[in-house]
Amino acid sequence: MKRKPYVILLFLGMASVIKAQIIITTPYEFSLGVSGGTTFSSVNFSPKVAQSTLMGETFGLTGRMTMGEYVGLQVELNYARQGWKEKFESDDQAETEEEAEDLSKYKYNRRLSYLQLPFYTRVQFGNKNVKGFINAGPQIGYMISESTDENLNGATVGKVTGQHSMPAEKKFEWGIGGGAGIEIRTAIGYFLLEGRYLYSLGDIYNTKREDVFAKASGQTIYAKISYLIPLK
Repeated sequence: MKRKPYVILLFLGMASVIKAQIIITTPYEFSLGVSGGTTFSSVNFSPKVAQSTLMGETFGLTGRMTMGEYVGLQVELNYARQGWKEKFESDDQAETEEEAEDLSKYKYNRRLSYLQLPFYTRVQFGNKNVKGFINAGPQIGYMISESTDENLNGATVGKVTGQHSMPAEKKFEWGIGGGAGIEIRTAIGYFLLEGRYLYSLGDIYNTKREDVFAKASGQTIYAKISYLIPLK
């Protein structure tokens, strides 16, 4: 009976050594690099605003830690330009073909520039030189500027027009993102091609009962190319 505490301590000590050995022998790899690409964005308004996809650009820095063969963590700091592009259709307000032709000449694009910080879990698979991967996780961002490209000249065009004179009211962005891609590993570094989707859980406008919109959340598709250098 007196030996039991010593047996327990010995068992715990051996377990700690085994755990430490597992941590030490797990192959870790750190990689740093850059990325760039194109964004395809819109804003989900309620009431609905007719839109087509707005193209923008994104670029930034990437840091990645791979633990073992299949799992890793990835953190990025990116600049991204997104927003919305309105589509003025002939059935919005036009009653004649002549009015419809005039209506099609209008444009309204709002560009929102963000600094974004994704925190992704990465799962990879494949062989030594070519790997497929999936990234998913939360993302936060902050709007640093906005600009408008339009030729309305004060005209009331479209079924919903409140956004035309309203700057963004909420600059903080947060959401869930994820994507998939392929990675090619060479002697000079890793080259990645990825498609990604971000669904914003916040709104760019206030959305209380008395406000213009009940919902105004962004959604963005990214097409990115990255170059990473492994750090031994």
